[in-house]
Amino acid sequence: MRRKNKNIVLENIRLVSAGSKGIAVGRTEEGKTVLVSGAVPGDLVNVRVKKSKSNYYEAEMIEILEKSPFRVEPKCVHFGVCGGCKWQNLSYEKQLDVKQDEVFNNIKRIGGLEDFETLPILGSEEHYFYRNKMEFSFSNARWLTQYEISSEENFGNRDALGFHIPGMWSKILDLKECLLQEDPSNAIRLAVKNYAVKNGLEFFDVREQKGFLRTMMLRQNSKGEWMVLFQLYREEQENRKNLFKFLLSEFPQIKTLVYCINSKQNDSIYDQDVQTYFGEGFLMEEMDGLQFKIGPKSFFQTNYKQALELYRKTLEFADLKGDEVVYDLYTGTGTIAQYVARNAKQVIGIESVPEAIEAAKEHAKLNGLENCTFYCGDMKAIFNDEFLENHPKADVLITDPPRDGMHQKVVEQILKLAPEKIVYVSCNSATQARDLALMKEQYKLVKILPVDMFPQTHHVENIALLVKI
Repeated sequence: MRRKNKNIVLENIRLVSAGSKGIAVGRTEEGKTVLVSGAVPGDLVNVRVKKSKSNYYEAEMIEILEKSPFRVEPKCVHFGVCGGCKWQNLSYEKQLDVKQDEVFNNIKRIGGLEDFETLPILGSEEHYFYRNKMEFSFSNARWLTQYEISSEENFGNRDALGFHIPGMWSKILDLKECLLQEDPSNAIRLAVKNYAVKNGLEFFDVREQKGFLRTMMLRQNSKGEWMVLFQLYREEQENRKNLFKFLLSEFPQIKTLVYCINSKQNDSIYDQDVQTYFGEGFLMEEMDGLQFKIGPKSFFQTNYKQALELYRKTLEFADLKGDEVVYDLYTGTGTIAQYVARNAKQVIGIESVPEAIEAAKEHAKLNGLENCTFYCGDMKAIFNDEFLENHPKADVLITDPPRDGMHQKVVEQILKLAPEKIVYVSCNSATQARDLALMKEQYKLVKILPVDMFPQTHHVENIALLVKI
C-alpha cells in the first residue's frame, strides 16, 4: 500500500467475487475487504480508496494488472459513464453464476435457512434489446467529460436527451445509442433530439425549472407497436403539434402518441392528466392467451419474454389443481392473479395503487375471468383480521412485494391465514430472506429459482416455494 496525492492506493488486489450493485470484492494482505467499482471478479488491480471504513474500503479501479478470464469487451460506447449496465464487461455466463450465488447466500445467511433445493438460474434469451420501456430526459446542461472540461473549449449548445448521470441529478448524458431497447428506439430518440435542436425547442432546465421539453418515454408491445409519451413543462401548442406530426410521419410503428403538461418539481406522471394526441392512448399485450391493456401509467414487466417465464414458473410452483382459493398480495394490475386464475377456483388480489386495481378489474373482465376479486388499500391496513374473517381461507398465497419486502404486520397476517402453500416472488432476495426467516417456524422452504430479468445489471428475481409444516 502506498499514498499518492494524499489518496490511499492499494496495489495487487485480486478480486475474487462480486457484491451488490455490480461491485467486485477483494481483500488486502491484512484481510480487509475491498469493494471495487469498475472491475470484475478475477481481475488483479490497483485501486484508489474513496472511503475507508473500519472493516472495509470502498475503492475505484485505476489500473488492471491482470485481466479476469471472465472479462469481456463492453458493447456500448457509453459504458462506464452511463451507469445503467454495470456488468457489460462481465461474461453473461459469469453474470448468471454471480446472481445465483447472491440469491443462495442471502437466503442462507440472512434467512438462516438450510436444506432447500436451489434450481439453476433461468437466464434470459436476449442479453441486449430486452426492455419494452425506456424513459429519457431532456436537459439544456449536457454532462461534459473531464477531458471536455479541461480542454476549455466552448461547446455552445449543450442540449441533451438521455439518462441522468449517477449522483448528478442535474446532468444528463446525451445518448448516442442504448442497447437495452430494440429499434426504432434509438432512431426515435435521435430524430426527436435533432428536430428539437434544429427548430429551437427549449430543453428543460432542471435547476431553474423552466423550458418546454421535459421527458420522453418509449414503450412497445410484443407485436412491434409503439407508444410515445412526452412530458412538457409548459404548453406550446404550435411547437407541440409540429413535433408530433414530424414524429408520426417518420415512424409508422408508433400506434399511439400521448402527452402531459407537467410543471411540478418532479417528473412523476401518476398524478398527471395524460392527453391522447394520436391513437387509442394504450397498447394491447398478450401473454399465453390473456390480453392486457398497457397505458402510459401502467406497470408491466419490462422484459416481456422473461416475465412470461416468471409467470409460468410461479404457476408451476403453485401446482394448482383447480379447486384452490388463491390470494395474490401486491397484485399490481393483476397480471399474476389472472395468469393463475384459469387453474384456480377463486383468486383474491390486493394492491395499494387505485389505478392498478382499476386496470386489474378491467383486464379480468376483458379476459372473461369471473373468479377474480380485487381490493385496493395499504397492504398492512387492509389485510387485517376483519379481512380474513370475511373472506374464504386461502389454500395458496402468492406474494410479489416491492424491493423493501413485506411489512412485518403483513407477515404476521400471512401466518394467521396459514395457507398450505406460499409462493414468494421477489426482486430483492435480501428482503425476501428476511421475510422468510420470520416464517420459518411455520413454513419449510422447499426450493428457490432465481430468474434473470435484467442482463448486464446486478438485478435478479427469485421465486421461493414454502409449504406449511
